[in-house]
Amino acid sequence: MSPAWRNRLIGLLLAAVVTAVDKWVKLQVLGPWQVRERGSIELLPYFNLTFTRNFGVSLGMFEATSMEMRWMLVAVTGLIALVVFVWLLRERRAWDIMPLALVLGGAIGNIHDRYRYGFVVDYADFHIGSFRPFLVFNVADAAITVGVVIILARALFIREKPEGEQQADRSAEIT
Repeated sequence: MSPAWRNRLIGLLLAAVVTAVDKWVKLQVLGPWQVRERGSIELLPYFNLTFTRNFGVSLGMFEATSMEMRWMLVAVTGLIALVVFVWLLRERRAWDIMPLALVLGGAIGNIHDRYRYGFVVDYADFHIGSFRPFLVFNVADAAITVGVVIILARALFIREKPEGEQQADRSAEIT
């Protein structure tokens, strides 16, 4: 197996792990932990489990107020996940694949929720006193955010040299 395919398979495994962890925590929130029934559970002075139904996408935007809109969001986010999956399969290096895997795994977790429940289950409530720097989120949201930040940082700060410059650098290293 080539190193590129090994990296892709590891990336797909990472996406599956993100999806599985997200699904497991959401099942605990909806079931044994009884967060839905309690409303909120304080775990730390700055972190609560707070059950929230998110009918929209990122930051609650594009809220699905009808069944048609719900299925439209499932279709659009599914299409985006498919694009990320194809992009992941086109990449070769682990540092290019892993952030895409985080985005893919998170997207699948949230798509599953929207398909099954009609909304995305959010529960992670980080706060400093009454100040909340984030909306209530979940593992999938965190994975997507981290993946996108890495992709953007790599695009902004890591510039690959054109092939001609790479050849010149290699020949200079040899001599």
